[in-house]
Amino acid sequence: MLRSRRVMTPDGPRAASVAVSVAEGRITAVLPYDTAVPPGARLEDLGDDVLLPGLVDTHVHVNDPGRTAWEGFGSATRAAAAGGVTTLVDMPLNSVPPTTTVPALEVKRAVARRSAHVDIGFWGGAVPGNARELRPLHDAGALGFKAFLLPSGVDEFPPLAPDQLRTALREIAGFGGLLIVHAEDARLIDGAPPPTGPRYADFLASRPRAAENEAIAGLIALARELDARVHVLHLSSADALPLIADARRKGVRVTVETCPHFLTLTAEEVPDGATEFKCCPPIREAANQDVLWAGLAAGEIDCVVSDHSPCTADLKVGDFGQAWGGISSLQLGLPAVWTAARRRGHTLHDVARWMSTGPAALVGLDRKGAIEPGRDADFAVLAPDETFTVDAAALHHRNQVTAYAGRTLYGVVRSTWLRGRKIADHGTPTEPTGRLLERQARA
Repeated sequence: MLRSRRVMTPDGPRAASVAVSVAEGRITAVLPYDTAVPPGARLEDLGDDVLLPGLVDTHVHVNDPGRTAWEGFGSATRAAAAGGVTTLVDMPLNSVPPTTTVPALEVKRAVARRSAHVDIGFWGGAVPGNARELRPLHDAGALGFKAFLLPSGVDEFPPLAPDQLRTALREIAGFGGLLIVHAEDARLIDGAPPPTGPRYADFLASRPRAAENEAIAGLIALARELDARVHVLHLSSADALPLIADARRKGVRVTVETCPHFLTLTAEEVPDGATEFKCCPPIREAANQDVLWAGLAAGEIDCVVSDHSPCTADLKVGDFGQAWGGISSLQLGLPAVWTAARRRGHTLHDVARWMSTGPAALVGLDRKGAIEPGRDADFAVLAPDETFTVDAAALHHRNQVTAYAGRTLYGVVRSTWLRGRKIADHGTPTEPTGRLLERQARA
């Protein structure tokens, strides 16, 4: 039994005792705070620390196998556990092979199974020529399919041309699957000034908001035509929110995520040459960030996930045109978002909805994402008013490069629990006990 004066239930915070069956790994009841401890049960009294549902991060580039110098299932899931994340979903690219066939999925599962500190699901990939692989991947348990509309940065995961996108989405719609899309328009990117040199302003100009807006508009139109379900990844341009809201009102099945770096970092503060801030689409201006927060508050954005996309330190050269684009933040997402959210008047109940309930619903993991009977006993214990200064060298990410280095953040993760067992204590993970998840699987 876990007891806290602030348990974050679906209905909001309350003082409660949460009864757990460790044998089943499930929450059996959410009881009044002063409920007597049953004979033989153990009580973990958390005092005033907040008991949150374990975070679900549906956008993580683990890069394993094939680019394990960048990250790996062991290091990524240790970082996740230390940061209050109990479930992650691995992206299909940056690993070699990419997850575009069932054999490739099985290779990745075999590697992950040996070192998973948290539960792991897998996205499949939609690339040119693999339309016939999509249903088998779906049947094998892939949670959905990722596609790019412009070069991904790695040759083994090419983008879909418009006719290929249509073919893939029609196939995915045929079996009720989900297509998740890196939505930037290749034509508009190609027509923008190329990014070269150390100036962040030049890089920002090379990835204009119009490229996101145009790609999202086209994706919505195709989803409406094919009656397909689509999800917009890592929304950076707040200009696209009215398009998405209007499409939903008209019955189009479109969802959208944003990321901690878009909510907490701004273009104005990025120093020239600081390519640890480079990502695609890019971190934009403070005024754009304000509108993203308004979209979250209005329910126009469904979830907040990391897009943890690490690389080796040598790839973060000082030229924004040459540096690898990706933010390392898996261990820091919860405190980063909470730090900004509390300043803007949001609550931890909001954060739990954005970072746990919403992502779990996106991929159909109906035993994750909330503290209520029948769900997995996955928890993050947070001291919300305590602060810490980010020391990149202390993170569990394989490469200690992060845009958050030196920042003071609110929210210290005291411990993390997976199916009723503590998997991290004060930032130190225990032995790996994570499981591999499948589409709509019971963990």
